[in-house]
Amino acid sequence: MKWLIGIVSIVLLPLQVWAAEFPLHFTDGSGKEVTIQRKPTRVVSMVPSITEILLRIGAEEPLKGITYHSTRPHQAAGKEIIGGFFSPDLDKVALLQPDLIFYADLHTDAIPQLAGKAQLVNLSPNSIAETFEHITLLGQIFDREDEAAAVIAEQQRYLEVISKKVAQIPADKRVRVMRLMGRSALMAPGDDSFQNDYIRAAGGIAPEFGKDGNIISVSLDEWQQFNPEVVYGCGGDRKALTILDQPGWKDVEAVKNNRVYFFPCALTCRAASHGGYFVSWLAARIYGKAFGQPENFVLPEQVVDRKPVAVDVDYINKAEILESDIKDFRNKTVALHLSEPMTVVSTIDGQKENVTTVANHYFPAPSWGLGHKQGLAALRETTLNALELDQQSTAMMFTGANMDNLAVVTKSYKEMEVTALVTAGVLGNAVRMGADTGLFYEPDSLETRKKHGTINIILLSNMQLSPRAMTRGIISATEGKSAALQDMDIRSSYSYGPNQATGTGTDNITVIEGRGIPIDSSGGHTKMGELMAKAVYEGVQQAVHKQNGVVTKRPVFQRLKERKVSFFAISNEFAKGEGASKLRKEVESLLLQPRYASFIKALMAISDDFEKGLVDDIGAVDYWCKAIAEEIGGKGVELKNIHDDKIALVVGKGLGALFSGAAKKIKAQEK
Repeated sequence: MKWLIGIVSIVLLPLQVWAAEFPLHFTDGSGKEVTIQRKPTRVVSMVPSITEILLRIGAEEPLKGITYHSTRPHQAAGKEIIGGFFSPDLDKVALLQPDLIFYADLHTDAIPQLAGKAQLVNLSPNSIAETFEHITLLGQIFDREDEAAAVIAEQQRYLEVISKKVAQIPADKRVRVMRLMGRSALMAPGDDSFQNDYIRAAGGIAPEFGKDGNIISVSLDEWQQFNPEVVYGCGGDRKALTILDQPGWKDVEAVKNNRVYFFPCALTCRAASHGGYFVSWLAARIYGKAFGQPENFVLPEQVVDRKPVAVDVDYINKAEILESDIKDFRNKTVALHLSEPMTVVSTIDGQKENVTTVANHYFPAPSWGLGHKQGLAALRETTLNALELDQQSTAMMFTGANMDNLAVVTKSYKEMEVTALVTAGVLGNAVRMGADTGLFYEPDSLETRKKHGTINIILLSNMQLSPRAMTRGIISATEGKSAALQDMDIRSSYSYGPNQATGTGTDNITVIEGRGIPIDSSGGHTKMGELMAKAVYEGVQQAVHKQNGVVTKRPVFQRLKERKVSFFAISNEFAKGEGASKLRKEVESLLLQPRYASFIKALMAISDDFEKGLVDDIGAVDYWCKAIAEEIGGKGVELKNIHDDKIALVVGKGLGALFSGAAKKIKAQEK
């Protein structure tokens, strides 16, 4: 079996699958021959990439336990958490009584404790081809072969397009690209890593240091000899930037030309179900100028598919999601076609008359740099031409949230009905208005940075809204949106401490005039305003869940990460080396218990009010922290607070209590 990917022919050899029916025989990533007698019914995945694949192919029901690093796709929400990827709680794993456990190379030390409790399988791909082979295998194991094939076909399409685009780049114009890793020292993937396969598929020249492995150290001499022209990492790798400020390290082309990029960790660090998508994004960053030239486009700009959307409103002739190829990347648009021209009020177009189509358009991350450089007017024109929609009679919003994650919510009272169509992404662009700083000063024509989150809302009702009701409806919808974010504890991406987000920096709303009984009021005391706010409230929460995998009742680990808490950094404050690893694992195990997780969640709430000045004295918090620390580690625990300006004081006290108690407990056990 072969796939042609980019400019590389990849032959699927490492994982041998000998049968497609049970019993299923194959050799896993550790070289062990595995036989699976029947479809598993209770599965624990200690590997986020495997979790992602299982959920993408629809094997959700048998998946009983996952790590807290697994938040995407959105079906991960509500699954039992068995700890972190680096140190899963093996007792928690055993309690789930799995018949199959997926593990990674770094879990080798855990194998003796898991042996005999379940069948163990290691799937650790070193290439895109092996990843596809693993997806195929998982489809066979869980009777999801068609779904697995669909995932592979989607990623192949991305790779084939990039292959054609990269083929237009002359050999002497190919760019040296390196994945940045590490914290205190500069690290990189080994020569045989799937991450270097990503670089090659994106048309880049990957380094060859003569070292294999998931992560290797890179010397200053090796760094300078390779002289990368583009360097990229995941969000967590930003701490390595301090290395790039140092003499010698800063003297390479990538640093001198400010070509250091960061991508979501779920894409850069995992060989899972989005490899082709990430390759296309990486290639677009490497060769953005060439990719943006119309003469280099390889696909016609046109609609390639249409899917219906259920919207039951009399004056909506048709509601659909249009899939289109624009600048060679797959775009998606929700379009509402009206039965007659109407007036709309939009935060992009203002009040616009004679509208026959209202649309919300998603353009994907690989095309962001290309589209933003056009300006809004040119972007709108290009998009509408590709969709064959009229410029004058279309009201359109833009977003980076995928239309696959659209939420449609309807609320009603007697004969009055309101429907909200919502897309929402809040990671990376959430703001608290009144607290955060705006960076765009229009008189100076400063460019803003590209954003990763937007909340777009289309509101329609079965009544005819006056101009006053439409404009007032924007306030009701905005207040519903902000209430939804606050009740989910979505944090500002730009400031810390007490700052819950009120929205994102690029939100937009379109309100359609509609037809029916005339309505002139839509404020907070009216039924129309109530229904608008409730539909938006529920729609925002649904859309955030679908787009970002965030729900209100999410694990405490996820909420701490959103508050910029790093267990690695904290454990290194208390211990070093193996001691830090043991301490981190102990605290993670504590937070798997509802008692200690709720302790931290309660302190988060107290912290927010303390930082706002609503709580004056936190002496009781000190007593509570002391009691919790001694409950964990015994009498005489010396409390140590966390020293990190990004962590709010009260939350830092609570974490300090857990780590202090856990450190004393470990010390007592080692005596």
